[in-house]
Amino acid sequence: MAERDHFSGSVDEAWLARHVEEILEPDLPIVDPHHHLWLRPGNVYMLPELVADLASGHAVKATVFEECHSMYRIDGPVELRSLGETEFVTGVAAMSASGAFGPARACASMVGNIDLMLGGDVARVLDLHIAASGGRFSAVRYSTAWHPSEAVPNVVPVAHRLADPLVRQGLACLDRRGIAFDAWVFHNQIDEVGDVAAAFPGLTIVLCHFGSPVLGGPNAKRQDEVFQAWRESMRRLSTHKNVRVKLGALPVRRTGPSKEAGGLPLSSTDIATAWRAWFDACLELFGAERCMFESNFPVQKRWSSYPVFWNACKRLASGASRDEKAALFAKTAARTYKIPAGLV
Repeated sequence: MAERDHFSGSVDEAWLARHVEEILEPDLPIVDPHHHLWLRPGNVYMLPELVADLASGHAVKATVFEECHSMYRIDGPVELRSLGETEFVTGVAAMSASGAFGPARACASMVGNIDLMLGGDVARVLDLHIAASGGRFSAVRYSTAWHPSEAVPNVVPVAHRLADPLVRQGLACLDRRGIAFDAWVFHNQIDEVGDVAAAFPGLTIVLCHFGSPVLGGPNAKRQDEVFQAWRESMRRLSTHKNVRVKLGALPVRRTGPSKEAGGLPLSSTDIATAWRAWFDACLELFGAERCMFESNFPVQKRWSSYPVFWNACKRLASGASRDEKAALFAKTAARTYKIPAGLV
């Protein structure tokens, strides 16, 4: 289970076009380390849609595909069905590498899916993904987001999945192959990611979506309390030097009218203002060399366009040094997901 189960609603291109901004710092190189490609009801986001976004003004040099249950095989052994996604992404990457779809290299690297509950058998399945990807397969995302409140849609039905002995065996397989681990958890589980980092100090671990603080449902009126708890958990996590953080996918609470009431899409200032405290905390705790902005498109596209999103990131990083910006926008992602040096 991944973003596909939390994604609802369609993308309205005409509505997004109602808010247009001048591109900030158009020459700053970007590696987008987290986007999807999929066919969903009311939302098609495939290579043509991605290419249109990549060509919208920012200097995106390369992207990393993030698993989202796309194009799985419909038959064969269950544990091998996610190979369909890897094969699909490899084809898209080959199309992009031809140069026929613009200068950006889409899917230059990919994060795939393997059920880590396979334990030691993860090694066999992992080798098949690596071979099928033409060397682009650089990480596995195993999503374990869980919250005790029934008002929060959980990704897995049980708590503490990352502590399961079978999952630990699977993580050991990633560690031995030099494959990174993308963790999608809710903020109440960040310490569980720290436990994994301590158990596998040689494993590169990427925490998705700022650690996904739960700001709605049971926490709708506890925003400050959630922030403080999240920050303390992130402080503990930051002591593990093998952990990196993706900065994106935080909700933004509107102050004006909704779309239905005639409101405009989010502006880059709206996003940057809402994310400021969370970004500043991550930058302070992890440093730019362990942080990377992520678009999370097309999920984020429900609220803002691609150029507006990256403008928001540039507003957030406006006080950073040149070297910090280079890390936040490209170098951390390129190093983490093994993007060929010549592309960035």
